[in-house]
Amino acid sequence: MPAPVPFAEIIRSDFVEGHHYGSAVSLAADGTVSWSLGDVDSPILPRSSNKPVQALAMVILGLDLPPDLLALACASHSGEAFHQEGVRRILATVGLDESALGNIEDYPFGVEAREEALRRGEPKTRLAMNCSGKHAAMLATCVAAGWSLEGYLDPTHPLQVGIQEVLEACTGEAAYATVDGCGAPALSTSLTGLARAFSTMGSAVDGPAARVAEAIRSHPEYVSGTTRDEVALHRAVPGLIGKLGAEAVYAVALPDGRAWALKADDGGDRARAAVMAAALLRDGVGDLDGVDADALRATGDAPILGGGRRVGEIRALL
Repeated sequence: MPAPVPFAEIIRSDFVEGHHYGSAVSLAADGTVSWSLGDVDSPILPRSSNKPVQALAMVILGLDLPPDLLALACASHSGEAFHQEGVRRILATVGLDESALGNIEDYPFGVEAREEALRRGEPKTRLAMNCSGKHAAMLATCVAAGWSLEGYLDPTHPLQVGIQEVLEACTGEAAYATVDGCGAPALSTSLTGLARAFSTMGSAVDGPAARVAEAIRSHPEYVSGTTRDEVALHRAVPGLIGKLGAEAVYAVALPDGRAWALKADDGGDRARAAVMAAALLRDGVGDLDGVDADALRATGDAPILGGGRRVGEIRALL
């Protein structure tokens, strides 16, 4: 069985200090594998990279939100003020408030928002936690479908059964359910299955999948935050949809059906954006009309500092 391979090296003053091992896959527009490295067929937990597929399932099950709030349903948001207000807006559409949220309490995920909350002496809250948009959308879906809010995170709840069915249909693989950091079910698939699901959404021209994809494209700052590398990648590559996941998972797709998925085996997030940028550039995305190749390249810039100045970088090995 293939194993993760070195896919990024840590360079300090021209000295190779170490490596991040991982796996990556690139799908052609017809869904076939263009290239891969490491293990792209064994199950992984995509974690929050599954959120756009979960949002797709919720739309199929009856969720009806405007594009900005649908993007927030896909989010690992930074906890900026507009994110938290957006979660309140999702809940208000079905007559709920933040007390209904079943996710854990946390400080904002974004560095700037977290530091601001700490300076103000604010406590951890469910609203600030980066998965609160998904949880608010789950609650709204339950109300729309007439299901009990009680136990909405249980894998046997009709909501979670429906989400798993849609994810399995999109990936073409059976999913194993465990528990994610926020308390919701975390569903498995392979990197190839994850890329296949993103290809389905990215290339959709109508229906629920197209609604989710267009929400992500038109409001990428709701999916992540105003200063994150994800939003920079969306802006550099028009039409792209992308989503990171915990433990250094990343999946993106283009409207032509091409898709990429990767995971650093050690969970080292600093390699994630560097490898994805290199993968997109390897496949000629930087040469497409409307793409800002320099901005795309910059999303993968991961400097190594020494004495407060740049002395190296995380370099992808693709």
